[in-house]
Amino acid sequence: MNSNLPPTEQLGPLADLEQRSIAELTASMHAHNGAVQHGVEAAIPALNQFMEALVPRMQQGGRLFYIGAGTSGRLGVMDASECPPTFGVSTDRVIGLIAGGDGALRLAVEGAEDDISAAWQDLTPYQPNPHDTLIGIAASGRTPYVIGGLHEARAAGLLTACITCNPSSAVEQEVEHALVAVTGGEFVTGSTRLNAGTATKLLLNMITTVVMIQLGHVQGSRMVDMQPTNVKLMERGQRMIVDATGVSNESALKALELAGNVRDAIQQIQDDAHA
Repeated sequence: MNSNLPPTEQLGPLADLEQRSIAELTASMHAHNGAVQHGVEAAIPALNQFMEALVPRMQQGGRLFYIGAGTSGRLGVMDASECPPTFGVSTDRVIGLIAGGDGALRLAVEGAEDDISAAWQDLTPYQPNPHDTLIGIAASGRTPYVIGGLHEARAAGLLTACITCNPSSAVEQEVEHALVAVTGGEFVTGSTRLNAGTATKLLLNMITTVVMIQLGHVQGSRMVDMQPTNVKLMERGQRMIVDATGVSNESALKALELAGNVRDAIQQIQDDAHA
């Protein structure tokens, strides 16, 4: 192992993968995934500190932006895109941007991540302001697209943070809050869609879930502001209403159809009960 290499570029646990059986590969890969939990756990104190600064900004109407390239960018876009249907927030509350634009979600855009000015150019149409927050996602910690965007954002007064899996990286120097989940060498050397990607996904899950709970979009453990846009979600909403109010399935469904969302349906049933 070359100790001069950053953790994500170091050799994985096995050097002869092509000689292993399917059972050996899956067992070893599963065992290697344990590094993710340790890496994320070590990042929790910094995550909590960041969230203490993030939540008040979001409560005051600030927005949360993600920037990243490749896998990191795709994970940010995916997390942002899940917030409106899950929590009922508008599409401009959490915004994910990927180097190379939306086309890069499916196909790699060569050289896009190396443009140090591109991220701020991508952010400019949104008119970012000091109420907003920018998280740069870069497993390697050295992606120029992310570094440049964070540098400009911090100069403009935005709250800045990064998610990376390599300690003491260049991206950390550009932010106020560094979320570093060291997951070590990848099972396939350098393939940061594996442990590094999983750790990144876990951190993003915690950020938006905790923020949305703090913003009041969850009651108990129910996603009462979700958008019931298909049969499965209508059924889920119906169950939440029944659990919260004790009405029949039929009454719950009727209330949901009239109100359009779980929160208002529950409130209307409760108001009717006390009328």
